Order: sequence, then structure tokens, then C-alpha cells
Amino acid sequence: MERAVVAFAGVPNGGMIVTSSGWMLVHRNLIVELVAQHRLPAIYFDRRFVADGGLISYDPDQIDQFRRAADYVDRILKGEKPADLPVQAPTKYELVINLKTAKALGLTVPDSLLARANEVIE
Repeated sequence: MERAVVAFAGVPNGGMIVTSSGWMLVHRNLIVELVAQHRLPAIYFDRRFVADGGLISYDPDQIDQFRRAADYVDRILKGEKPADLPVQAPTKYELVINLKTAKALGLTVPDSLLARANEVIE
């Protein structure tokens, strides 16, 4: 992991996108620590990274997904065939920004982005 972060940090005006995986989530503290150590802006797939000190996350609203899944269960229990139900993609997303981390990286977050955020950590 450290080699990957160092490689991204070596690119001028670089940054990192941390994509969804169980491994990344389990090792989020290490990832956030390495990214901070190398002063690398990063966007994460889960708000827990930002709560642990990451810069920004943009991820599907988990509660909304569970509600939608419950609707599917209800429809199946009422007799609909699972094969007849359409595949659904998330429609509601959460944007979380950590201003303390932005400041540590020397970044200014535009007011327009802050206004769209679901949560701002100061």
C-alpha cells in the first residue's frame, strides 16, 4: 500500500481515488495515515474514511439502499418473480468533506462544493 501511495504522491498535482473494496475498508486507518503522511489529496468511497481524517467521500446513501432493498423483498413476498424485477442503481449519494484535512493539505474548498455537502467535518 505504501508503494502505491508514494507513486501517486510523486505525480505533480496528483491525487488518489480509493475505490470500493473490503480490503480498503478494513485498512482505512492505514490508508488515511499514509495519504496524510505524503500530503496526497484523496477521495474515498465511504464516509468512514473522512471521519478518520480523509479529505472527501462521495458514496451511495446506505440507508436509502436498504429501504429500496426492503421494497424488493416486499414485492417478492407478494409474489413477484425476482427475475422480473429491474436492476437498480443507487440514486441518492452523500458528499462528506473534512475541512481540517483540506487545511492541512493547503486546499481551499469552494463554497459551492461546501453548500452541496451532506456533512462538513471541521
